Amino acid sequence: MFEIETKSPTRVDLAGGTLDCWPLYLFLNDPVTINVAIDIFTHAKLNERPDASIELHSADLNARKVYPNLKACLEDKEPAFELVRAHLRYWNPQKGFSLSTRSESPVGGGLGGSSSLCITLLKAFSAWLETPIAHDEMVRIASHLEAQVLLKPTGTQDYFPPIHGGLCFIQYGVPGPRVESHAINTDMFRDRFLLVYTGRSHHSGINNWQVIKNWLDGDENTRRAMTRLAEISEEMKDALVNNHVDRLPQIFANEYEARTQLSEGFSSPEIRKLNEIAKSQGAIAKICGAGGGGCVLIWCPDRQIEKVKAALAKTEFQVLPTQPWANPAIGLT
Repeated sequence: MFEIETKSPTRVDLAGGTLDCWPLYLFLNDPVTINVAIDIFTHAKLNERPDASIELHSADLNARKVYPNLKACLEDKEPAFELVRAHLRYWNPQKGFSLSTRSESPVGGGLGGSSSLCITLLKAFSAWLETPIAHDEMVRIASHLEAQVLLKPTGTQDYFPPIHGGLCFIQYGVPGPRVESHAINTDMFRDRFLLVYTGRSHHSGINNWQVIKNWLDGDENTRRAMTRLAEISEEMKDALVNNHVDRLPQIFANEYEARTQLSEGFSSPEIRKLNEIAKSQGAIAKICGAGGGGCVLIWCPDRQIEKVKAALAKTEFQVLPTQPWANPAIGLT
């Protein structure tokens, strides 16, 4: 039986989140968004079937359905398969198949899990239907499909780590996004990179759309905060490229301040509590994704990860065992 298995990493955004949303980056002098792939993956397994029937299974949402044909599948309203249906409308496969998906990321974790799954699905259908897709076209298709599902504009930064891996610098401007994928400096991240799940799901589409709307409505606070985030992202790029690890704590602190000034929706009681715990141990909290919940990166400048873990052990928060993931083609340094 014809079988395809695909997987893609998720990511932690280090700086410049929301700058990747059109048309915001057109107003901010070609800003850069920076993220790093992590070894938390999304997975898809696709098997061709001998008839026209379609079987869908989502392990994360504990949903499974069988349809007699594509038409019946597309007419269904099961929320668990909304993203898959968007892909099926795009691909319009003329053969039956079974598709199983799962994600290692918590639902609403702020790690770009749905975007990673979108790329994973594109890889699977592209291979099955023998229709190669260039990387820039894959990003464009994925962002359009997710916009159809969310019914809101989307950014594009989350699609690059699932494709390229490594440390991604994504420059935005009139030509669209241009990515540079770099090897990961393992010494820089070792014993400093700690990812924590708040236990509360986030809603990136809502937060990002509010920022876009506020900017277009002329809100001065939004425009100041976004301009500051663009400046901070350039500082982050310079520090990472030149291995100035000592500068990162202040850059992360500045990013947290600017992002929470942008909108209260980026913070939450859980995020504020995590921020206080991090501070008490000499560490820095970095909101992942559009915030409001999801995951938080705790940056431990003095490699005090074990101290931070001990403090978190007394709370409801969950430490996720993960590290930056290098694309084997790019590697580590």
